Amino acid sequence: MKIKLNSSLISFCRSIVSIPKPIVKPEIKYTGVFINNEWHKSVSGKTFQTINPTTGEAICEVEEGDKADVDKAVQAAKEAFEFGSEWRRMDASMRGYLLNRLADLMERDRTYLASLETLDNGKPYGISYTVDVPGSIKVLRYYAGWADKNHGKTIPIDGNYFAYTRHEPVGVCGQIIPWNFPLLMQSWKLGPALAAGNVVVMKPAEQTPLTALYVAQLIKEAGFPAGVVNIVPGFGAAGAAISEHMDVDKVAFTGSTEVGHRIQQAAGRSNLKRVTLELGGKSPCIVLKDSDIATAVDQAHFGLFFNHGQCCCAGSRTFVEEAIYDEFVERSAEKAKQKTLGNPFDLRTEQGPQIDEEQMARILSLIDSGKQEGATLLAGGGRHGDKGFFVQPTVFADVQDNMQIAREEIFGPVQQIIKFKDMDELIRRANNTIYGLASAIFTKDINKAMYLSQGIRAGTVWINCYNVLGAQTPFGGFKMSGIGRENGEYGLEAYTEVKTVIAAIPQKNS
Repeated sequence: MKIKLNSSLISFCRSIVSIPKPIVKPEIKYTGVFINNEWHKSVSGKTFQTINPTTGEAICEVEEGDKADVDKAVQAAKEAFEFGSEWRRMDASMRGYLLNRLADLMERDRTYLASLETLDNGKPYGISYTVDVPGSIKVLRYYAGWADKNHGKTIPIDGNYFAYTRHEPVGVCGQIIPWNFPLLMQSWKLGPALAAGNVVVMKPAEQTPLTALYVAQLIKEAGFPAGVVNIVPGFGAAGAAISEHMDVDKVAFTGSTEVGHRIQQAAGRSNLKRVTLELGGKSPCIVLKDSDIATAVDQAHFGLFFNHGQCCCAGSRTFVEEAIYDEFVERSAEKAKQKTLGNPFDLRTEQGPQIDEEQMARILSLIDSGKQEGATLLAGGGRHGDKGFFVQPTVFADVQDNMQIAREEIFGPVQQIIKFKDMDELIRRANNTIYGLASAIFTKDINKAMYLSQGIRAGTVWINCYNVLGAQTPFGGFKMSGIGRENGEYGLEAYTEVKTVIAAIPQKNS
């Protein structure tokens, strides 16, 4: 299984997959706090609005969980994880069955889930239906297969002893997921945690809680015991309560580096809980003069503009060799100008709105800084329309390494194209960032590709492609882009404790 997120695949998916009509006004079925397989009002009685980014109007009110609700959820999770509980005594193969059952239910409700994701997040329905929902399902199925294969070893220790290791679940896992890929990130977190036998207290992003809450009901329908998965919608107070909780054994977070700092500090102040973080990026997309320029332009465009630029691994520093720089810039600007913005429920739409007004304003501010610092604006550069949170696809040329747009994560549809001459200088410049999440190299020379892939300090290096992500391959960052890996066999490590058992025996024989 592989989710190859490039423009040719998306076009292919749209051409061969019979995409049903979206549910433009999906019924909002669940807005509460999910604890012990039951729906609750928040302890405080507070609610908050989730906003449709396409219109800027409220979709509905959602229960606002905080520390008191997190305390209840953690207690439910602890009870579900008690020694001798139904969940602890369940066969590992049965955990895999339940994960597959959850995937089945998501398949059943695929149109509704895709429509709800588009309503709450603003991404085009065609992408929600062909990428996000099936990608989430595939991750759950992948980890369902691992449930009864994550095991220890027997070890030939010296002396008359029998030694073996057990792979045990960590325990209560706090999981805080972002707004850019709500369904996918929920699956990335739940899959390995549940396959390994852990219990979960999850906080979805306050901007996009609706699909996470609907999946909570599917978790109950699938047959997971009460308390195994608990979901608390809310703001930063709920996330902080999870990070600081003395009975949470591990916290996983995807989001900004700024918040990642706070979570790691909270873990240190409390019980030194395990921490995995998938944070920001300023990923170099490197185009050598011997590359297929049409492919490079297409892939670099996709690497930056996919999901409206709201990707932690976006190729937001495009380094182009001097000999082809002008042609690359011209083609890239023209491609951006042709992009279709508008109603995300229209299958012809390529780019929907940014997530909220705050994010839109930040992107526009960074675009202004690029203009002021002397970068050449070739496409876009402003807001699109006067309703919703749309930003024009923007391309800057003549970008210098010290400009704000070349240093800070923009998290929006803004491509910065930077010129380079020397290969070794390029490696230094590409690595001159606090981040190290992803990178890409476009070249026909395998020796140059291998050389650069060794020199770039990033968790993922794509060669002649971008945004190729699969449940089987680990994803995570170097430096301030995070700690640990998600997906693949490596993704189980953060959710597994290794216990060594050594027993004296009368006599050991080979």
